[in-house]
Amino acid sequence: MPTTTHDVIIIGSGAAGLTAAINLAQDRKVVVLAKGALDGGSTNWAQGGIAAVLDAGDSFQAHVDDTMVAGAGLNDRATVEFVVSEAPAAIDRLAALGVPFNAGEDFGDRWHLTREGGHSHRRIVHVDDATGHAVQVALLKAARANPNITLVEDMVALDLITSRHGERYSGDGHVWGVYAFNKKTKHVDALLGRATILCTGGAGRTYLFSTAPRGATGDGIAMAWRAGCRVSNMEMNQFHPTCLYNLEVKNFLITEAVRGEGGHLKLPPGVPGGGERFMPRFDPREELAPRDIVARAIDHEIKRLGLDYVHLDISHKEPEFVKHHFPTIYARLLDLDIDITKEPIPVVPAQHYTCGGVIIDLDGRTDLPGLYAAGEVTESGLHGANRLASNSLLECFVFGEAAAQHIRAHWDSLPLPPPIRPWDESRVTNGDEEVIVQHNWKEIRRFMWDYVGIVRTTKRLERAQHRIDLLAREVDDYYGNFRVTPDLIELRNLLEVARLVVRSALHRKESRGLHYTLDYLDMLPDAIDTVLSP
Repeated sequence: MPTTTHDVIIIGSGAAGLTAAINLAQDRKVVVLAKGALDGGSTNWAQGGIAAVLDAGDSFQAHVDDTMVAGAGLNDRATVEFVVSEAPAAIDRLAALGVPFNAGEDFGDRWHLTREGGHSHRRIVHVDDATGHAVQVALLKAARANPNITLVEDMVALDLITSRHGERYSGDGHVWGVYAFNKKTKHVDALLGRATILCTGGAGRTYLFSTAPRGATGDGIAMAWRAGCRVSNMEMNQFHPTCLYNLEVKNFLITEAVRGEGGHLKLPPGVPGGGERFMPRFDPREELAPRDIVARAIDHEIKRLGLDYVHLDISHKEPEFVKHHFPTIYARLLDLDIDITKEPIPVVPAQHYTCGGVIIDLDGRTDLPGLYAAGEVTESGLHGANRLASNSLLECFVFGEAAAQHIRAHWDSLPLPPPIRPWDESRVTNGDEEVIVQHNWKEIRRFMWDYVGIVRTTKRLERAQHRIDLLAREVDDYYGNFRVTPDLIELRNLLEVARLVVRSALHRKESRGLHYTLDYLDMLPDAIDTVLSP
């Protein structure tokens, strides 16, 4: 088994991972592992932008309040205040790295600020409607130019290396790095370091319909849980209200900024009320209500009328305005014979963001010594029961830097990795039927969508739990007898995350934010995190 030692191991090459790497590389040697291509994660696909208080009429308090309201009070206020206060400086650092944020349209405005659902002010900086791609390009350019950063593609993280893998078991749960399946050699490598940072993103692919990329299989959450970390609020999965409905094109997101710039949600023609807006019936904020409310409204109308989709219409705006603000969406949909300057967009909700995850503190530290985390893999306390639009990339920058700064400040107290046991493949063989893995993957995503989706019941959750228990025995047996493959690693992690989501959802006896159950419609007076311990 190839073994390499570095100062710090970073698992994930998106906004959080690269931010941490660039900060650490001032004086440490860092290796960044990507599951596939370096730009294959969620950051590259983020459309909307980054929330920050940059307008004289705005305030930190307003941004904090908006975040707390969207999160249904489940947020940790200290975390929210910390992240919001760090936002303007994070934007400045990104601009210095070359992120070409859209310039202000009025004289004296540095950047154009758009508004999205749940925000009381315009505070979203963006690069047209492809902000994540611009950020990814700038961060990768900086990382590639730094000799202290090694970028490695096609490394599928398998399990964290803890003290139990050492030649002498210490029992303190210290994390020394990661075992990773090398797609090029087809073997498991061990990468050791004094500190490890999880930046693996969320678990969107646990669901049948998701805007997340193919690799969003909850790997970091599952690995941390198996290693001994607590997780929190796993029942809080955000469903983006507006994913393109198209049988040929999967998972194309229509940014929330379309509604922020005046787009209307309407019923399609041919049904009662066809062509009319429906959001005024559900919330006084109409299309600018938080995502959980908008997603439930769309889900309600689709089920009530037996629809496949609803319409998102911005064709009442001037054509040049639409093309200027949404060039990526305009061009992509024009390829599909949809001219958004003249006609509406068919949309449906889809899983979009994992609001729960591995518990961290304000320094990005997890429960285990030597293990840090940042970004969507975490439950930092920022999002609570529902993520406010455009707070996600912001969280990556703030906590990526926080973790890096803590590691640098406490470097001398981080012990060197001990000798570890090699990955043992002596008692396994090559898998006999890959169809088993593929079938189980599809089954998980199907029942999670049907039973653990936008609207839940206890009976549906119990049905999902029963299927998870059955599949767990089958997957454990397969994992114990055959050599690992990327698909098997992901299946194992998907099942682990599905179990955590269902267990958390059954524990919460109320409807709050993204967790909406017909059996407990009221919200309890006190907002209490769902915390699971291994």
